[in-house]
Amino acid sequence: MYLAWFGSGMVKVGITAVERGSARLLEQGAVCFGWLGRGPLMAARRTEEVVRAALKVPDRIPYAEKRVVRAALPEAIGERAAELAALHGRALGVYGWPEALEPVPFQVVDHFGVFGLDGLPAAEGVVSELVAGGVVGGEVLAVAGPDLHLATGRGVVVLDTRLMTGWELTAPAGEGARDVLTVPVRELKSRGGVQDGLF
Repeated sequence: MYLAWFGSGMVKVGITAVERGSARLLEQGAVCFGWLGRGPLMAARRTEEVVRAALKVPDRIPYAEKRVVRAALPEAIGERAAELAALHGRALGVYGWPEALEPVPFQVVDHFGVFGLDGLPAAEGVVSELVAGGVVGGEVLAVAGPDLHLATGRGVVVLDTRLMTGWELTAPAGEGARDVLTVPVRELKSRGGVQDGLF
């Protein structure tokens, strides 16, 4: 069982198999996380629900919310880990932990550098769909979970690589094709409203 942090006020609780290590957290785009407990699946599931309710944290955070905060995350690991550390302490104090679940002392695992988030500019849009003959060209700035943050000729956009399933991918022809973007792009909405953008 773990607590994962995606940005200020964006913490979730979840479970994963021990043998997967941090793979599940990398897939989700967790900027940092800490293990909470280790034990049998059913004990972990029950405790996950108890902790989630007690801490008032969700078991899922939409990718749309994760994307808009990545460029504004604190650079210091201590700032990123502070909210997790506080919630971890509260979680271990929650009544109802089964004996079968072993609590794990807090130790932050940080993916900020792994994802390439240092100095990441704010994304202005997100690719909404891939289309036949469409081109997505740009420089990869960061990769977090399934999201590629790309510098394109139309600004920074996010491509969710899950959209690529079933598509045949080929390299575009021509020197200037790397900055071409001819697929539908929707404006990226900030947590507080709609962000002004180019699209």
